[in-house]
Amino acid sequence: MSVALRAGLIGAGMMGRHHARVLRQIGGVDLVGVADPAGDPHGVAGTSTFHDSLQGLIDQGIDMAAVAVPTAFHEQVGLALAEAGIHALIEKPVAGSLEGGRRLADAFESRGLVGAVGHIERFNPALQSLRSRLANGDLGDVYQVATRRQGPFPSRIADVGVVKDLATHDIDLTAWLCQSQFTSVFGQCAHKSGRPHEDLVAFSGRLADGTVTNHLVNWLSPFKERQTIVTGTRGTFVADTLTADLTFFENATIATTWDAVSAFRGVAEGNVTRFALEKREPLVLEHEAFRDAILGGIDRTVSLRDGLQTLLVAEAAIQSADTHQVVDPRTLLSTPIGATP
Repeated sequence: MSVALRAGLIGAGMMGRHHARVLRQIGGVDLVGVADPAGDPHGVAGTSTFHDSLQGLIDQGIDMAAVAVPTAFHEQVGLALAEAGIHALIEKPVAGSLEGGRRLADAFESRGLVGAVGHIERFNPALQSLRSRLANGDLGDVYQVATRRQGPFPSRIADVGVVKDLATHDIDLTAWLCQSQFTSVFGQCAHKSGRPHEDLVAFSGRLADGTVTNHLVNWLSPFKERQTIVTGTRGTFVADTLTADLTFFENATIATTWDAVSAFRGVAEGNVTRFALEKREPLVLEHEAFRDAILGGIDRTVSLRDGLQTLLVAEAAIQSADTHQVVDPRTLLSTPIGATP
């Protein structure tokens, strides 16, 4: 019988509670310790050993860790784990700065460790099914990806704005669905809640494959919405990641023998199909992928390098909003994402 991986959790807040629950749920993993210098008022540690410092958790001896601390501490905690030879799943965004994200990616890759970032939407059943259908050519050519992600302000988020906290979901899932990176971004931000960071962003983009994208993200709506709309030759897929539902609106193209209009490729309302999907919790799927990668299986994690690419586009959106100019994300780093300075 194989020995379970010894897991630790850094951060006992709201996300930490979810990570602890899942780490206790999946097979092959034993949550042995939790660390948080702010204490454990919600009892996240449970029967696991609680530490008031990261070093205490490292000294306990762990193989892997989930990092659910504020973004400002991602780099510090991640580098300490890498130095100790511990695999890490770090909540998104990967870091607070591009330089920090690059240092994290380099640290884990240079040591042969699994470093993953928690872009959990890739593990949503609706988007996983959509990704497979796009890869299978079910939509034909992809023309546009539009996302809407809005809801009330989460009071626990204080160190980053809505672009890095929420919009990074849409940046990552869009590039992943299309298997193509952003080459231009134009954004508009607003500050309406009296905080130092933006709480609303609307930005458009273009991917390297020509796909046009549009994203609406805010913390100002009294209702919660998580929707991804992908339009292509054969119709439109609509994924609701709150309910993990995927619906296909078929393009019933009407044939014509009239030469004067035959060159125009129009669309018409066709069949609507809502797919029956197996709906497992995305966080469970994310942790299972992390565990499997550590054990040498197929790596289905979102790499720290992927997280850095997403952060690059987020920074471009913020810069575009500040300058009112279109920004090519690739110009924000002196060397490419995949290169080490």
